[in-house]
Amino acid sequence: MTAPAPTSPARPTPARVLVLGDLVLDVVLMASVPIESGTDIPGRVEIRQGGSAANVARWLARLGVRSQLVCAVGRDGAGRSLVAQLRKDGVNVRAVRIAGHRTGRIGVLVAPSGERSFVADRRAATLMKADDLKPEWFDGLQLIHLPAYSLLVEPLGSAGVRAVELSRSRGARGVRVSIDLASVGPLLAHGRREARELISRLQPDVVLATESEVEALLGRHAPEGILEIAKVAVIKRGPLGARVFARDDRAAGEPPLQFDIATTAVAAEDTTGAGDAFDAGFIAGWLGALASGHGGTDALHRGTLAGHRAASRHLRSPRAELPPG
Repeated sequence: MTAPAPTSPARPTPARVLVLGDLVLDVVLMASVPIESGTDIPGRVEIRQGGSAANVARWLARLGVRSQLVCAVGRDGAGRSLVAQLRKDGVNVRAVRIAGHRTGRIGVLVAPSGERSFVADRRAATLMKADDLKPEWFDGLQLIHLPAYSLLVEPLGSAGVRAVELSRSRGARGVRVSIDLASVGPLLAHGRREARELISRLQPDVVLATESEVEALLGRHAPEGILEIAKVAVIKRGPLGARVFARDDRAAGEPPLQFDIATTAVAAEDTTGAGDAFDAGFIAGWLGALASGHGGTDALHRGTLAGHRAASRHLRSPRAELPPG
């Protein structure tokens, strides 16, 4: 009698993640020497795919997640080119075309030190309305991710809130919500209280942020306080690694779970997008670990390590320019 062939363990089904937010054109100015007013200096000018939400969606697709981006672009060549490139990268793009408004642009000025400054002209990216969302886009999700940019300006903010509602009503059982605080300036544009109340109402499972963003939102240097808003906080600390805080089933009065995950520093002249790559790596690694049966703390460890790996890959990868529309 022939013995049955051994069977391999079933691989978990790829997670379905929807990201809602900006898909824009990045105009990157990289100065080779300190900038001087009133004269020319040498450097590089590059046109790239940009947008925090788009960056996360692209990296999720690279990491094997079934990635979907809901965004708004103009009816122009830049919008067509951006959407086409993301689709080539494996992202299912749901692009709302906004008549009479051009696709958003972000000017990124990179000093020789690597320090970055941004000039945001988001245009069509902020004009998605709640009514533009189709409920079937949100079927069967495991997680929805939003940069804070997607919540802080109207009408996009109302669309972001509606997207969370649709995800929870139509997503897979236990669909999760992650929010990246994104940038201190936009976060506090209408005041700390409004930003905090908005994010609290969404009851995110995970908040991803830098230390300065958490301090800006809370008004104090005590990052574990973010657990008043979310179940898990992942604090991105650049070359210092990441710090994770989590609420668990400990008795009242006990401190929250806290641990650090180190990373290897990567020399890079431009760190734009590394935080978005980290978010994608964390989400992919965390959801994958949970699907494989790993416990909460172990899954958070695995997710954070995967975030570091994705950010390192991003920093080491050449930055491709956007093909013409």
